[in-house]
Amino acid sequence: MAHEHKLEIFRGLWKFKSNTQKIWGVLAFLCVVTAIEVVLGIMKPEILTDTYFLGMKLLNWIFIILTLVKAYYIAWDFMHLRDEKTALRRAIVWTPIFLVLYLVFILLFEADYVYNVYKDGFVTWNF
Repeated sequence: MAHEHKLEIFRGLWKFKSNTQKIWGVLAFLCVVTAIEVVLGIMKPEILTDTYFLGMKLLNWIFIILTLVKAYYIAWDFMHLRDEKTALRRAIVWTPIFLVLYLVFILLFEADYVYNVYKDGFVTWNF
């Protein structure tokens, strides 16, 4: 039994008349987020590259967050997660977000440790 797809995005803030218009709206949103990432990657503002948060530059955190936003929105809209039950949505969305954040945490602390060993330890930079 087929059912109609919702022709709205951002929890009803933007409504469209057809699926084609909705696809273009979603494409526009994803393009804007990608354009922000590209502009920040090219410009690399000093305020974002000189500021550290939890051992990593603020610019890198912004890239990670924007990438997770795009991944979440693609899953939400194109995989029709908004039409599923709450428990399934949370299981599908929050599990990878938790795992990505955990991986980032592990990589940051391990990389910082290795850097400090080479910088302050008995081993010198020999490569």
